[in-house]
Amino acid sequence: MQRCGAEEVAAALDSEDVTLLLVLRDSEDIEVARLRSLATEMGIPVREGSRSDLWRMARVTEGGQPPHVLALVGRNPDASVEQSLTAGGLAWLLAGARYPVNIGFTIRTAEVSGASAVFVDGELSHNERKAAKRASMKAHRFMPVHWVDGGELVESAKQAGFRVVALEDTGTAEPWDADLTGDVLLVVGGEHDGIPDSILNVSDLVVRVPMAGFVPSYNLQAPMAVVATEALRQRSL
Repeated sequence: MQRCGAEEVAAALDSEDVTLLLVLRDSEDIEVARLRSLATEMGIPVREGSRSDLWRMARVTEGGQPPHVLALVGRNPDASVEQSLTAGGLAWLLAGARYPVNIGFTIRTAEVSGASAVFVDGELSHNERKAAKRASMKAHRFMPVHWVDGGELVESAKQAGFRVVALEDTGTAEPWDADLTGDVLLVVGGEHDGIPDSILNVSDLVVRVPMAGFVPSYNLQAPMAVVATEALRQRSL
């Protein structure tokens, strides 16, 4: 998904589906300037980032220093809802989440684990959506994030060939017993009300992350991280 440093980026521009370049702001590297010009000629968006941005996002560093260029491969962060569903892969639906920070953390978790898109069904104001994006640590810049009606999204996803897997305490299967490969829409519910019955009733599978403590529920992003990691493991085999 990420190509790190001038050598990897040059190879990716020659042979892979590069959808975005992130370049160190004010970089004076000649090769980076060449790659930036080449990407522009190819119609590939180029965005600038600070040294701390590239250091934080880079898969590896070069001699302890952040690389001057990163490339995003195989995922279009500007894809529409229809394009995201057509592309397939593993996507997430946050159904009824209310708190911007929680939503931001889940967006970041989804992006880091290689998700193809995140869909958010929640009644947030413009400022709350901005707060969620800030909490994602800019992950929303590198993956499609759509604000949708959850029921309509699930119906569209099933029509597009996705299996719908819900994360709910009522589930009988555990994540490692579920097939999380192929085109899958993973659904997590809101902090108070969980996943609406209208979505649970049409889900292909409901899974439950095991719990053994006195408090009967995890925070929203904890079970999501567990399932995201298991999905990444399965899809990497």
